[in-house]
Amino acid sequence: MGEIKSAIEIAMEKAKGLGEATDEERLKWKYVPEGERLAARYLKQDCNLVVELSQYDDKIKKYVIEGVADILIRNINLPKSDLAKRANRRAMEGLKIVKSDKASVENVYTKLRRIFEHYGGQGEQQRRQAYESLKVEFEARIKQAIQQQLGSFLGIRIDVERQPQFREEWRKLLLQLDSQYVTLLDEYKQELSAIS
Repeated sequence: MGEIKSAIEIAMEKAKGLGEATDEERLKWKYVPEGERLAARYLKQDCNLVVELSQYDDKIKKYVIEGVADILIRNINLPKSDLAKRANRRAMEGLKIVKSDKASVENVYTKLRRIFEHYGGQGEQQRRQAYESLKVEFEARIKQAIQQQLGSFLGIRIDVERQPQFREEWRKLLLQLDSQYVTLLDEYKQELSAIS
């Protein structure tokens, strides 16, 4: 019968099989997170990205930029509020600084701006109409339920917007309406990630 090994022994054997990390891997492990922290600082504290990046030599800078770009791309979202619009603008400005293929970045930005404009214009109108339709439908359902239970409606005023079920249904409907935008947004974020 074979010897029984502990989980740590098995993990150590597997780690030996992987071999030593290369210098490239070590640099990446160290400087990508540093770039992520720099991006967070850039987004929150308005630091100068060009100045900050100039402090790294070229061998290291590419890893820092990789971390910065990743965080900036993740911070581009649907413009649901003025705060989100400002965050998008800031992230997009930062990406333009760190990406070398400015023309490709601008092409993707054109597509992003189109989505954002549609979301804020026609999309907002669709959301408003959907909200009102849901509200009317929900109100009718509640009135019907009350009538079935009490026999008559008696003119009771119902604030459906305060009902947890209404809010839950609205949240689901909103997610459904936003999903088409989110799908396109994710595609364009992928494109941005692929640009050097």
